[in-house]
Amino acid sequence: MRFADRTEAGKLLAGELGRFTGQRPVVLALARGGVPVGYEIALALHAPLEVLLVRKIRLPWQPELALGAIVDGEEPGRVIDEDMVRRLSIPQFYIDEEVRRQRREIERRRQLYGRGRSPISLKGATAILVDDGIATGASMQVALRSVRRRHPAHLVLAVPVAAQDSLLSLRDEADQVVCLDVPENFGAVGQFYDDFHDVKDAEVIALLQKAHYGAD
Repeated sequence: MRFADRTEAGKLLAGELGRFTGQRPVVLALARGGVPVGYEIALALHAPLEVLLVRKIRLPWQPELALGAIVDGEEPGRVIDEDMVRRLSIPQFYIDEEVRRQRREIERRRQLYGRGRSPISLKGATAILVDDGIATGASMQVALRSVRRRHPAHLVLAVPVAAQDSLLSLRDEADQVVCLDVPENFGAVGQFYDDFHDVKDAEVIALLQKAHYGAD
């Protein structure tokens, strides 16, 4: 399955999530690539949209591959693949420095995207956690655990496409999983999109503002 872009993927995914409309849905989108997907879902479900700030802890020689991730929030979360760390002999000083660097980027984005808005209460809500796809699952795992600590009534993981093993490893973290395509041959999320441009801060801010003010 291929998507023209994240907008199309979001509209298709929204079609599978309509049943949650009456269950006080709140859409939480991973920045930055998940925001265009999440915007279309929030629009279709008449739901508020919140950005979730997650940063990967990347391998020094292969930045596309994550050995862990950290997430923003009242209780910041962190997941590290300790087996990968041991297998590849990743030094602790590198992990510590990378965590500090990514926390600085999270803080920058919080100031830029938040614009003084408080996090949405998830108590009694159906939290729908969205990204543009799942490769290793490190970012989504730490995101799901962070959202779970905010006590939603129901936690839904929703993505257009995911690697099979990664999706299986995440099923126990969510109450429900909605994924449009789980291909056998999965290399990277971008291979399933015709347009997979880097989402910039300006695009995230514009979509968050449109969602906040109810514009389409």
